[in-house]
Amino acid sequence: MARIVLAMSGGVDSSAAAYLLRQAGHEVIGLFMKHGVAESATACQSTGATNAAAHGTATGSTFNLPIVSLPGEPQHGCCTAADAADARRVADALDIPFYALNFDEQFGRIVDYFVDEYIAGRTPNPCVVCNNWLKFGKLCDYADSVGAEFIATGHYAQLDAGPRPVLRRGIDPSKDQSYVLFGVARERLQRIMLPIGGYRKSEVRVIARQAGLRVADKRDSQEICFVTDNDYAGFVERRLQSTGHDVLDRGGELVTVEGDIVGRHDGVQHFTIGQRKGLGVAFGEPRYVVRIDADTRRVVIGTREQLGRTRFTANRANWLIDAPESPFECAVQIRYQSRAVPARVTPLADGRLDFELHEPATGVAPGQAAVCYAGDQVLGGGWIE
Repeated sequence: MARIVLAMSGGVDSSAAAYLLRQAGHEVIGLFMKHGVAESATACQSTGATNAAAHGTATGSTFNLPIVSLPGEPQHGCCTAADAADARRVADALDIPFYALNFDEQFGRIVDYFVDEYIAGRTPNPCVVCNNWLKFGKLCDYADSVGAEFIATGHYAQLDAGPRPVLRRGIDPSKDQSYVLFGVARERLQRIMLPIGGYRKSEVRVIARQAGLRVADKRDSQEICFVTDNDYAGFVERRLQSTGHDVLDRGGELVTVEGDIVGRHDGVQHFTIGQRKGLGVAFGEPRYVVRIDADTRRVVIGTREQLGRTRFTANRANWLIDAPESPFECAVQIRYQSRAVPARVTPLADGRLDFELHEPATGVAPGQAAVCYAGDQVLGGGWIE
């Protein structure tokens, strides 16, 4: 059996993963990655982690995790002190060592990326970036420090083990998270375990309930953990203020695809491609945001037909297979939990990709990931330009 570092969030998914790994006979070390938004990071004690690295094992200590929020930010969502306490109780119930480490400084990069993307008129995907930088980056570093062979998470996705591991969709289509894992470095797949990917959410809750874990019926956390009130624009403005930046007037014009000015807006950070509500203007039929021009501060709106796109490019390609050198057919998913559509993908220079969809897709947004699938296998993808 193997020594495994498991990312524990205090939710039912990672808790059930801990139970399944223990039942399989593995030595599990639970790690809570405290990475909430903080006005000023307060470092956790690191003695336990240092001792664990020195002795090749973990001692089971937990660290103080103060949650320091931005003014006006409610203290709920995931990654809070309550979540850390839930994770610790699960670890205690399963008799596994548990550590809580402060990743505020590293996570600040993800929050800055989120803010910068919105200001630039793009739609960020912090969940993908968090997986790439933290969960499958820093988690690997910590695993190395304690001599662990594998890292594990509670993601709903599957991995075929072997010398060339294959990442696949989770069997629960309503919870599948393979999309947000496309950017994991291919060489790291051999060290990753995804214990719950072969279960449906309802089955995971049953597993946790039968194991006597009090988080069995805990509700799921929201998609973006640090925007706890779903007010993205307000969060962007508060974040800029808290970091000493001037919150400039970012208002501009609302225009139609034909170029007619139909209103004004308070800032491009209030909009994302495909948005229908909150446009501030009324028409006889639904209108959607079809383009955002951060330079001119113009938000372009149009009909659903005008929103659809069949051609776009992406950059910073990451492949979980041997990198294709010629055009190929696949299915492409452009948003988390959106339907994948058939497409022809052509590799370009400098890690760029040209996507030609065989049917129009709505919501193709710069800053989002375009992920390629062959059946349920994740091939790779890139970031929409």
